[in-house]
Amino acid sequence: MDLSVIVLISIFVVLLFLNVPIAIAIGVASFSALLVTVDFVPAAMTVAQRMAGGINSFALLAIPFFILSGMLMGQGGIAHRLIEFAKVIVGFLPGGLAFVNIISCTLFGAISGSAVAATSAIGGFMIPTMNKEGYDKSFNAAVTVSSSTTGLLIPPSNILIVYSLASGGVSIAALFVAGYLPGILVALSLMFVCAIYAKINGYPVGRIPTASEFFKKTFDAIPSLMLIVLVIGGIIGGIFTATEASVVAVLYSLILSVFVYREVKVRSLPKILVKSVETTAIVMLLIGTSTAMSWMLSYENIPQNITETLMGLSDNPLVILLTINLILLAVGVFMDMTPAVLIFTPIFLPIAVALGMSPLHFGIMMVLNLCIGLCTPPVGSVLFVGCGIAKTSIAKLIKPLMPMYLAMIVALLLVTYVPEISEFLPIYFELYQK
Repeated sequence: MDLSVIVLISIFVVLLFLNVPIAIAIGVASFSALLVTVDFVPAAMTVAQRMAGGINSFALLAIPFFILSGMLMGQGGIAHRLIEFAKVIVGFLPGGLAFVNIISCTLFGAISGSAVAATSAIGGFMIPTMNKEGYDKSFNAAVTVSSSTTGLLIPPSNILIVYSLASGGVSIAALFVAGYLPGILVALSLMFVCAIYAKINGYPVGRIPTASEFFKKTFDAIPSLMLIVLVIGGIIGGIFTATEASVVAVLYSLILSVFVYREVKVRSLPKILVKSVETTAIVMLLIGTSTAMSWMLSYENIPQNITETLMGLSDNPLVILLTINLILLAVGVFMDMTPAVLIFTPIFLPIAVALGMSPLHFGIMMVLNLCIGLCTPPVGSVLFVGCGIAKTSIAKLIKPLMPMYLAMIVALLLVTYVPEISEFLPIYFELYQK
């Protein structure tokens, strides 16, 4: 292994353990590794150029708009309406509140595009409600934490846009549509675990809603759910591109939150705009520094070396894909999704393609895999938010989370080895060809 690679990995790991923000850790590690081979000024210029080039993409324009749309929807009274909608669908089943939690988190995560927002908005209401109904507090938090990640697979999803960039141009529209079935599969897997929990612990059965309640709650939720229909329907119908869809999403969210639901006041819009700008800046810095590290790895032929090593381990594609999944699961434990996608896509995508996997299929597998890392210690952001809301510790949350992890891993293996789960809808709507 070259000295520059050793410097890159060592400095990055040390900075992570020192709790340095990951974007800074990636940038400093990349710059330090380049200093081993060139002087200070060329190293600084190269890293700066790679960072600027990493964010100089038309497709990335969708990210700030989807972030703004998600913030408007997050403060626009959407969470309560989705919860009430989920209650009339599954709330009357044994352990129904757990199902309500999963469906609400999935829908809100898809609408807001943020697993953390879903955990905060839905968990802030559902966890105390489930506590009052006799559900175990740690179990309640575990359900919220694990199900909040499913919305990242269901569009609009910023991480799928990032993967499109890292993969060299896989259709964003195809990725958006491809995420539906895997996202639903993960939600159903978690609901299966909750059904077993409910049976074992004798969790309460909810009241069957009347017809008038069903129609009222459904009608109240339709405007919120229409965002998903509007974005994906417009893309599939060829009315607008994914980037244009992000602008439409902002306009729709603004009208819905300010003028229809009236939960967002006009005077609070500047604060929402500033917050969305701050979040966008963080995401773009991550993308820029991760692009620089990805270039540094390619410069040192790391992807080619890893490809040769993995292909030499076995002739069986199933074994190689399992190995890739295990590596990505380990990466997700210590690294945020955005840099992980940007750094490891150039490394593993060529291997997957050589095994006959389509770039679309690999992208969905990778995102689903890294979603699991959001609810695992030590850096799982969703896990920490869930613990804070439930007022419990990570140690107490791990036990009820273990079956949830298992369910998500089973879903991951199904997505990995059954390509039709990811590819059926994009091919059906003629958005992708293998």
